[in-house]
Amino acid sequence: MLRFDYAEPATLDEAAGLLRAAAGNASVLAGGTDLLVQMREHVRAPVQVVNIKKILGIDDLEFDPVGGLRIGALTTTRRLETSALVRAHYAGLHCSTVHFASIQIRNRATVVGNVCRASPSADTLPPLIADAATLRLHGSAGVRSVALEDFCTGPGKTLLGVDELVTHIHVPAPLPHTGKAYLKHGRRVEMELATVGVAVSLTLDGAACREIRIVLAAVAPTPLRARGAEAVLRGQRVTPASVAAVADAAMAEARPIGDVRGSADYRRRMVGVLTRRAIEQALEAAR
Repeated sequence: MLRFDYAEPATLDEAAGLLRAAAGNASVLAGGTDLLVQMREHVRAPVQVVNIKKILGIDDLEFDPVGGLRIGALTTTRRLETSALVRAHYAGLHCSTVHFASIQIRNRATVVGNVCRASPSADTLPPLIADAATLRLHGSAGVRSVALEDFCTGPGKTLLGVDELVTHIHVPAPLPHTGKAYLKHGRRVEMELATVGVAVSLTLDGAACREIRIVLAAVAPTPLRARGAEAVLRGQRVTPASVAAVADAAMAEARPIGDVRGSADYRRRMVGVLTRRAIEQALEAAR
């Protein structure tokens, strides 16, 4: 591991100032499960590491039936995994934490860290995007809010400015008759990157689909919102035939590559299988 400067800011403004002074050569430390490994392997070599663990007010996990879910920057995936409220109201997000790495990692890794890593196969990103999550960013110029579906710009790349850090994730409260699901496919369930992942959030109005969001993982440079597939079912009666049509449309929107975990054709076909299954799970929960 190469030498680096180390700082422990006490406030968000102090942290933003340190990041600004480093001009893009600093890394934020929260859980450290990715950062420290990458530094040890010389994948990342920050001049400065900014440890935000002593900043107050960013370790919260709160749910309000009207306001929704609030996840602080220091909140671990394990806290979401063990939260009865997350399990009850955000089934897709809860599932993504259950199958996230190992229990040792889940006790350290933060949800915000997983989001900021911006991996196309990240577990928490698809269900959070399907749930219409937004991010609160704090920088030297102040605070701004960004829709999570716009946050990732490429593998490992985000909209974060050099002096900004994500302080919170906000997830809206689900509407009545809403079901959620996240399915991850890989050679193993845990300790494995997703070969394909599909998250669905679906709201029913009687027998018809009032609203639906479908997000695909590991089949594009960033998590992919399958808007064309959503349009097939939105406002339509939900039937086996319409669900099959949505699965076909999702397959057509996927842009996978082939690698050691699966060929492009295999990934595309699995998008169809998992989309159908995820919609069926969400439908069962919504009824």
